[in-house]
Amino acid sequence: MGTVHGQQWSLDADYKAIEPKIIEWRRDIHQNPELSNREFKTAEKIAAHLKSLGIEVQTGVAHTGVVGILKGKKSGKVVALRADIDALPVYERNDLAFRSEVTSEFLGETVGVMHACGHDTHTAILMGVAEVLSKNTDKIRGTVKFIFQPAEEGPPPGEEGGALLMVKEGVLKAPDVDAIFGLHINSETPAGVIRYKSGGAMAAAQSFTIKVKGKQSHGSQPWSGVDPILISAKIIDGLQTIISREAKLTNEAAVITVGKIKSGVRFNIIPEDAEMLGTIRTLDYEMKDHINRRMMEMIPDIAKAYGGEAVVEIKDATDITYNDPDLVSAMLPTLNRVAGTANVQTQKAITGAEDFSYFQKEVPGFFIFLGGMTPGNKEPFPHHTPDFRIDESGLILGVKALTELSLDYLEKG
Repeated sequence: MGTVHGQQWSLDADYKAIEPKIIEWRRDIHQNPELSNREFKTAEKIAAHLKSLGIEVQTGVAHTGVVGILKGKKSGKVVALRADIDALPVYERNDLAFRSEVTSEFLGETVGVMHACGHDTHTAILMGVAEVLSKNTDKIRGTVKFIFQPAEEGPPPGEEGGALLMVKEGVLKAPDVDAIFGLHINSETPAGVIRYKSGGAMAAAQSFTIKVKGKQSHGSQPWSGVDPILISAKIIDGLQTIISREAKLTNEAAVITVGKIKSGVRFNIIPEDAEMLGTIRTLDYEMKDHINRRMMEMIPDIAKAYGGEAVVEIKDATDITYNDPDLVSAMLPTLNRVAGTANVQTQKAITGAEDFSYFQKEVPGFFIFLGGMTPGNKEPFPHHTPDFRIDESGLILGVKALTELSLDYLEKG
């Protein structure tokens, strides 16, 4: 039950009618996943659905993105809703009747393709929101912009994509967006529950490359060379002291992880060079700047201390997912009404990352986590794994939340 233009209303009948459609759409998208910047069929399905509802549609946004614009009967502000549509290079491993059997090419290798993070549910939920709102334009005081975003998991090397490219291409303009809402299904949160955090909710993600140069020698005579593998080990150890001895972890969490090391060709040869790849996760801008500066200082110095050289390159992947405190405070009554106060819960920040953050850098945003775990399940199926799965009974709450956040935000003006 909500209030628009001073009148009470209920969309319960619309929600009941849309729920089986959402599940059907989700299963079809799940069975036909597509990798980042290659979501051609998914985009066609979305665009066809929006057009069938009489919604103005833009396609080819940031390569394969789809944008829908729905104007209400009354003039007012503009609210945006976002769903990501891409899948991951993961082989699905479960007994679902609609599991993915799709394979594709990724970085020169044949890989399985799977919606292993729930973007299929996000897409189906927003398609459902679009249908409900298109039937209730008399309750919309303003405009709703539906953003179906490709490449949230990151575009292929050498390509642009994702939220950053959408912003660059003007997705938040014409009409200019005043606020944006988004959600993410979570396999560790019970279905029927919504979780959130005001302020920094998810981490900024950066990637780094460290190239170490030593001097090649026979493995039996290490004194005649400079060992880049040893230097790499010392660098990794040094990086962890930035976190354990310099980062103010009572403020926010921070992580430096080396995920790949490449060096050498043979057991008895000390190689000439080594390369490391890794990630940095931060939830505070001052901590982010400090960690970046210390890495740039420390890494060359450690290599020099052992007779070698090292250079480091740090690249931004996503910014901090920052939930605007004023917007959160204003919209909490809506979430409490939709889910029930006991089912709307605060949570600590997550060191995972979301490129929804790039929308939030431009306009106030609120990103929530939607329960997708069967209540009582003690062993959830982790995201980004072959066994990932969610409880579809939780999807309708996502439709209700995004629908009524939009209506209430526009009504409050």
